[in-house]
Amino acid sequence: MTEEGRFQQEKPDNPIMDKMEEIDFSGVVYLQKEQMWTAARGFANRADERPNAVDTRFGIASGSKLFTAVVVCQLVGEGKLDFSNKLSELLPHAFPQFDVTIHQLLTHTSGMPDYFDEQIEGAFEDLWKKQPMYLMQTASDFIPLFKNLPAMFEPGERFHYNNAGFIALGLIIEKVTGQEFAEVVEERIFAPAQMKRSGYFYLDRLPAHTAIGYVEEADFWRTNQYALPIRGGADGGAYVTAGDMANFWKCLMDGTLLSREILSAMLQVHASGENGDYGYGIWIQGCANSVSKYHIMGYDPGVSFHSAFYPEEASVLTVLSNKNSGARDIIKTIEELNIEKE
Repeated sequence: MTEEGRFQQEKPDNPIMDKMEEIDFSGVVYLQKEQMWTAARGFANRADERPNAVDTRFGIASGSKLFTAVVVCQLVGEGKLDFSNKLSELLPHAFPQFDVTIHQLLTHTSGMPDYFDEQIEGAFEDLWKKQPMYLMQTASDFIPLFKNLPAMFEPGERFHYNNAGFIALGLIIEKVTGQEFAEVVEERIFAPAQMKRSGYFYLDRLPAHTAIGYVEEADFWRTNQYALPIRGGADGGAYVTAGDMANFWKCLMDGTLLSREILSAMLQVHASGENGDYGYGIWIQGCANSVSKYHIMGYDPGVSFHSAFYPEEASVLTVLSNKNSGARDIIKTIEELNIEKE
């Protein structure tokens, strides 16, 4: 046998790296178990061929709904809100007709009209052809997009994923705290959780070491700068690093961010849809009476994100990508490997 042949036979398999290569993954994979394992692949900036690194910032789209839910739960724990409070009473000038509760907003069971219904509408970026994305800088900017639309169903009737409901939660947060939404999250979550590289950044002034989102066309790549609101908010759009997400999960689960009582309420199954069970801003997966993981996800043009906490072994898995897809494939590969080893 030749030396080359012997090396190929002895070379260990790495299914995760193989999957990253197979799908041309661009982003970061971070697994914190007994030990930490990370990998980065692809370009944060394709024009300059600046590679992604393990500490690169990525947009996480709807994954940041959990940050909104945590702040709401904090305010409930402080006695400043109650899960039974109604939107029509909290914000009577903006939403007098919506007698939906904070509980229903947090669990996507409010039936409120949505400014973009992911289950029936087309491409998200088409929304900004009529409403310029550069004008969408605060939660209040979204109100005209859904305020006068009819309700989808009676409050509490069923689960239907709803972005506008979290915009409403952001407005409630601003009213109760007297602060701008992003400032509240930075003060109440990012700072205590040591998420030092995370933030709600403007697309036209992204900080250093941030991955630009890319959308693939027939024969070229274009950035997602005109495909998203210029700044994220209560329904999504924060930027994080993989390490920051590990810090977040630790501080969420150890009581740093929420009391045990409120955390327990957040992590209960309150509603169920086609994609699984849902708590307050968080997906819950399990069998019988055992939870196998708590997880969040986010998909936007040029964004693919999954992050999960596995309570049995207190491990964290985060996949961040600056392409439309990839995170789900990597998560599935790693979870299947973990099952095989058990």
